[in-house]
Amino acid sequence: MLKLLLFLMLTGVLIAIAIWMHLNSHPLGVEAKADRIVVEKGARTLTLFRGTMPLKIYRVALGSAPVGPKREEGDHRTPEGSYLIDRRKADSDFHLALHVSYPNQDDAAQAAARGVPAGSDIMIHGLPNGSGWIGALHRRKDWTDGCVAVTDREIEEIWRVVPDGTAIEIWP
Repeated sequence: MLKLLLFLMLTGVLIAIAIWMHLNSHPLGVEAKADRIVVEKGARTLTLFRGTMPLKIYRVALGSAPVGPKREEGDHRTPEGSYLIDRRKADSDFHLALHVSYPNQDDAAQAAARGVPAGSDIMIHGLPNGSGWIGALHRRKDWTDGCVAVTDREIEEIWRVVPDGTAIEIWP
């Protein structure tokens, strides 16, 4: 009987943790619109701004080699610099994706000078399709090919409040 009680208590705790990890606490209002995004790689955060006022901060996972700027295709680094959200990809391999305008002219010139492709398809996205159940656990390790990843619920909110043309700064 004691084993059953302990099992039920542990199961309850695990279910509560799973629910908590999937909640989007303090969702942004329907009128919210961001005009700037700042990703701080060292802090593993993405902050949405309206003017100088932060709207919300999200914890993120980055490319699997997160230190330093992206130098070339396949280096698994998240770029550093100033870009734009230039398009959306609803039919991504991930739950929604906002495309970052990487490479900019400087990135492309630096890669060309080294004779390597700069890379492309840097996105802010949710989890791989069918893996949304992982929730916030995905942040325990940097796992993308250079993108910025959030939970599925978070990308749904970011998708809603970030229009195309929004500036994004990615800092070390």
